[in-house]
Amino acid sequence: MTTESTLRFGAQTDEVTSLLRIVNLVRTGEATTRPEIGKVTGLGRGVVSQRVDQAIEIGFLGDGEFGASSGGRAPRTLRFRAEQGRIVICALGAAHIRVGVTALDGDILAHTHRTWDIAQGPEKTIDAVMALVDDVLKKDHQVPVWGVVVGLPGPVDFATGQPVAPPIMPGWNGFDVRTPFEDRFNAPVWVDNDVNLLALGERARRRESLANLIYCKIGSGIGAGLLSQGRIHRGANGAAGDIGHVRVSDSHAQCRCGKIGCLEAVASGWALVRDAEEAVKGGTRSSLAPLAKKGTLTLEEITLAAQAGDPLAITLIQKSARVAGETIAALVNMFNPGIIVIGGAMGSAGEVFLAEVRQRVYELSLPLATRDLTITLSVNDEREPLRGGAELAREQLFDVTFPRWFADGRPSPERAAVPA
Repeated sequence: MTTESTLRFGAQTDEVTSLLRIVNLVRTGEATTRPEIGKVTGLGRGVVSQRVDQAIEIGFLGDGEFGASSGGRAPRTLRFRAEQGRIVICALGAAHIRVGVTALDGDILAHTHRTWDIAQGPEKTIDAVMALVDDVLKKDHQVPVWGVVVGLPGPVDFATGQPVAPPIMPGWNGFDVRTPFEDRFNAPVWVDNDVNLLALGERARRRESLANLIYCKIGSGIGAGLLSQGRIHRGANGAAGDIGHVRVSDSHAQCRCGKIGCLEAVASGWALVRDAEEAVKGGTRSSLAPLAKKGTLTLEEITLAAQAGDPLAITLIQKSARVAGETIAALVNMFNPGIIVIGGAMGSAGEVFLAEVRQRVYELSLPLATRDLTITLSVNDEREPLRGGAELAREQLFDVTFPRWFADGRPSPERAAVPA
């Protein structure tokens, strides 16, 4: 049997590698009985039995029900003990905080949210997040947290967990987001862009481990999550997919980032609210007029009015879709995805928005790049970023850092850290 010291330091021996693989085979459901594990791995029956016993002793696996018999005695299935730890996900947007807790298999156990202005700064925001986390964990406080994921609405250096010059997050540049959560939970923490979490949520929901997918979030801001062969492409500095600040030709609109003519300044939610208020002030008749005059108009109200047939709302939504579609078409030509998913508040406009995006993409992209392309709306489930966050944590825990910490039985911040 492998000695404790060998396991403790995660030595990459055949013995350790096979043990890790067996745990992951059971975790993913690829093999759930000892005979199945033997067939997949090529290991002998005695070796499989020994490795399974080790995994049970450490606490990763447990015995399940009896499986179907193939002629002899029915084999007992194995199960991954997803209940032994929790994953905490904190999804921050420009105007809200959503927090959830999942089991190690990604099953959402509890979640909550509140409105919040991200511009209040990192200290106040993290205090507000911690209060929500305490709320969702209060019935589950005896189960240890194995990982924390924080999604932010701006570029993030994934290796350090620090925001990088986020346009709509004053005071956040270079802030150490990771450490407060590590200190609070004594668990590894991963910080990423919020759209990347949504892209990973789509991967999990579609069960496409090798997906080439672009998730475009169009709401108060605009961004894209890029999946290449199932892996998030973050870029050298975490700025990959930041399409909201691509320049739109012939636009002189002032963006919140300080530049002129950004896509966000033309096609985002706040830009449409601005344009609607200006149109009403100029005498355009619309069902949006009462809210526009009061200054309480929101993107959600515009999308609802568009679905109800309001001409001004439809015009605004279609304008946003045309301009966004042009930028998405450039991504299609460069990235050649198989799937484009449109999410965010703008997605609730449905076909009014989606049809225009499709038209622009097919007009401006190469035929080869669009031959097998699917453009669709997201499921519009408020829990999607939580699912994506759990997917990120599970990927980092069991695919990336597992050899460093598995002998301890649970991860620690040091052993599951992202390599610099």
